[in-house]
Amino acid sequence: MLPDTESRLRHSGLRPTRQRIALADLLFAKGDRHLTAEELHEEATFAGVPVSLATVYNTLHQFTEAGLLRVLAIESAKTYFDTNVSDHHHFYVEGDSEVVDIPVSNLEISNLPEPPEGMEIAHVDVVIRLRRKATR
Repeated sequence: MLPDTESRLRHSGLRPTRQRIALADLLFAKGDRHLTAEELHEEATFAGVPVSLATVYNTLHQFTEAGLLRVLAIESAKTYFDTNVSDHHHFYVEGDSEVVDIPVSNLEISNLPEPPEGMEIAHVDVVIRLRRKATR
C-alpha cells in the first residue's frame, strides 16, 4: 500500500483528480470489500461528494483497468467491484446479494482444460452460490 490515495493513483498510472481521490478514499478506507457502482454512488452522496452515477461507473472501470479493482459479474444485472485484487474466490449469498471472500488456500482446482493454442489461463474465478436454509 502506498501512503496516500494520490500516490496510489499516480503509481497506477491515473491522474489524481478530485473525484477520483474522493471515490478511492471511499472505496479503500474500509478494507477489502465488494460493492456495486450504485452502492458507491450512494456512499458518495451521503459523504457529500458531488459525483454522477456515470462518473462512478467510469471511475470504477478506470480503477479496474489500472489494477486497483477486480470485476465480479455474479448476476447478469449486477456487477460487483472487489477491492481485493489478490487471487481468491467468493461465496455469493442469494437473496441477500452479499459477496464473501474465500481464501485461495481453501479451494483446490484440478483438471482444468488445456487453453487454446497461443493462450494461457490468467486466473480462475470460482463463485459458490449460497442460500439460507428453509426454516420449518
